[in-house]
Parts: sequence; structure tokens; C-alpha cells
Amino acid sequence: MDRIDSSLIALRRIVRSTELFGKEIRQITGVTPTQFRVLQIINEQGLVTAKTISTRMRVSQGTVTSLVDKLVRDGLVVRQKSALDRRQAEITLTDAGRDVLVNAPDPLQQRFVRKFAAMQDWEQAMLVASLERVATMLDAEDMDASPVLDTGEINPAG
Repeated sequence: MDRIDSSLIALRRIVRSTELFGKEIRQITGVTPTQFRVLQIINEQGLVTAKTISTRMRVSQGTVTSLVDKLVRDGLVVRQKSALDRRQAEITLTDAGRDVLVNAPDPLQQRFVRKFAAMQDWEQAMLVASLERVATMLDAEDMDASPVLDTGEINPAG
């Protein structure tokens, strides 16, 4: 097998693994990996604004609003006016949202993070450079993407 085929097979395995994880987490929890990441951020912060989530996920506030709207409809989070600044809304988990986090499978990106963190510094730098090069080769370097391993849309319709 030549290097072109080997590289395409490796890319397909990454995409397929991400697809399978997305399907698994949706079946078990009813949320997408991106929605799950929002729940994790809210859980870490307690009370959080859409701007904070937007900054952490590196996506627009409009995208976060859409994600949070769905989580509110599903009863996983609630919005409330900030006690400090009535112009802002704070988002917090409900008991159902906490249950999703407890019952979810180990997120794919956390598996990656653990294994990546165990690598030598030079290996991390080499891998990041290689992945950035692949993104450039696929004309994807300027795509809006959060640090969530998911093949679905960043801005879900509903």
C-alpha cells in the first residue's frame, strides 16, 4: 500500500471514529457531542454566560445561543437574569443536565486529550503541525470549528 492510500485510510478512520462516537453519545444521552461540550463548560463554571461559552468553544455567540436554546427546550439547562447585570442571562444546569454528564460515555475528545498530553512536547508539536497541514490541504484551515470531535453541524437547526 502506498503512502497516499495509507493517509486516506487514516483520515477515513478518524472521520468514522468521530461519526460512531457522535451516534453513540446521541443514543445514550440524547445530545450531540457539541451540545455535550456546552453542558461540560456550564458544569465547570456553575453559572455561565453565552459569551463565556462562545469564547471557550471558539464559536460565535449566535451558535451558542442556538445550542443553549435546544438545551433549554430539552430541560437540561435554564437561563436566568444575572443578579449582577440584569442585561445578561446566566446559564446553569438542571438536574437532568447533570444526569446527562454522569451517564455519558467517555467523550472522544477527552480520550484524545489524555493520550495527547502523555506525548513528548516534540511529538505534540509535530502532530499539531501535521494536522494543521492536513486541514490546509483540504482547504479547511479557515472553517469555523470548535475543539469538539463531531462530524455534525456546529450550528444545529434544532
